[in-house]
Amino acid sequence: MNMQDAADHAEGVIDATLKAIKPSVEVMRGPSTDSSCTDFKNDGTGTGSVTRRRYVMTIISAERRGSFLGVVENYWKKEGYKITSVRRNTDMPAIFATAPDGFQVSLEFGYKGQAGFHVTSPCVTESKVTEAPREPLKPGSPESKGLPYIHSDFWSASTPISSSSPTPTAGGR
Repeated sequence: MNMQDAADHAEGVIDATLKAIKPSVEVMRGPSTDSSCTDFKNDGTGTGSVTRRRYVMTIISAERRGSFLGVVENYWKKEGYKITSVRRNTDMPAIFATAPDGFQVSLEFGYKGQAGFHVTSPCVTESKVTEAPREPLKPGSPESKGLPYIHSDFWSASTPISSSSPTPTAGGR
């Protein structure tokens, strides 16, 4: 696998994860990164890695962040990902995992509840990488501030999901 293949695969990992979230959320692509990594085999392979990002523009209320993380965690486990770490922070929770093919994935909440998905490839053969298409941001638009601004009746609600109501699950099951 070369770096472009890894970038394409990382995009697919994020797409599949987002498809599993019901009700769906709005996202925008973040910047891509490609970097060098150590070639432990010393055979010229495995000298680059790629990171792809998506930022959730739907407001995920503090009361619903645990449920959102749970949906993603359930999906990743179903797909054979190994959960490597969980950050149990009220304001900035996160979950980190490794996919069966060695890709590192995370869902992290940051400033003002901004949720972001990150996927980083293992070391792969170095190659040119095209940037994933991104819409240009209009100055002064809500998305140009980089914070969630889209309201969801479900994800933005200020009440936790009650145990008597149906909970969202990966893939809507």
